Amino acid sequence: MSKSRFKAVIFDLDGVITDTAHYHYLAWKRTADSIGAPFDEAFNEQLKGVDRMGSLRLILARAPRSYSTEEQLALAEAKNAHYQELIATMTPGDLLPGVLRALEQVRNAGLRIGLASVSKNAFTVLDRLGIRERFDDVVDAATIQNSKPHPEIFLTAAAHLGVAPLECLGVEDAAAGVASIKDAGMFAVGVGDPGVLHRADRVVPSMEAFSLFDY
Repeated sequence: MSKSRFKAVIFDLDGVITDTAHYHYLAWKRTADSIGAPFDEAFNEQLKGVDRMGSLRLILARAPRSYSTEEQLALAEAKNAHYQELIATMTPGDLLPGVLRALEQVRNAGLRIGLASVSKNAFTVLDRLGIRERFDDVVDAATIQNSKPHPEIFLTAAAHLGVAPLECLGVEDAAAGVASIKDAGMFAVGVGDPGVLHRADRVVPSMEAFSLFDY
C-alpha cells in the first residue's frame, strides 16, 4: 500500500463529487425571476460555496424592493423545495467522472474520508448517488454556524475525523471553499480553473486528474 503524508481527505460535494450546480442554478433562477431580480449563469458563479441564506441575500441585493425576514425565509424555502424536486431524479450515474476512483484510492491508502458541504441536502444527495457509506463523517450546514469561506466547516470535519488540520487534504471547486481549506491550515486541491482557484496549493482540471500521491 502506497503511503501518503496525509491522514484524511475532506471533499466538498457540489462540483467535486457531483454536479448539482445546474440544479441550484435552475432553482435560484426561478426564485430570482419571481421577484424581478436579474440572474444569469455569470452571476450564479458568485453563489458557489455560499450557503442558502447568503446566496439569497446576494440575489435580493439586485431586486427592485427590499424583503422582510419572513419573506426571505419563504423565498429560501421555496427555492429549496424546487431544488429537492430536481435532485430527487439523481442516480449513481450522476457521480462526476473519477470520483469513485479517487474515493477508492484514498480508502486503499488507509486514510479517513470526510465530506464538508454547506448544503442542507448533502445526505439526500449522497443517498441518491449511493455513496453515503463511503464517508467516515459528513459535515453539512446544519452542523456549523459559519459558512465558507470561514474555516469552521473544514475544522469541524477534521475534529470529527480525529485528524489534525495540518494532516488533512481538502478538495474544493469554489474559491470560497479553497479559502476555507487554507484558513483551516490544510493543503488545498482545487478542481477547475487555476485563475479562479488561485489560493489552492494544486489545481486539477477535473476529478479524473486527482491523484492522492501527487501532493
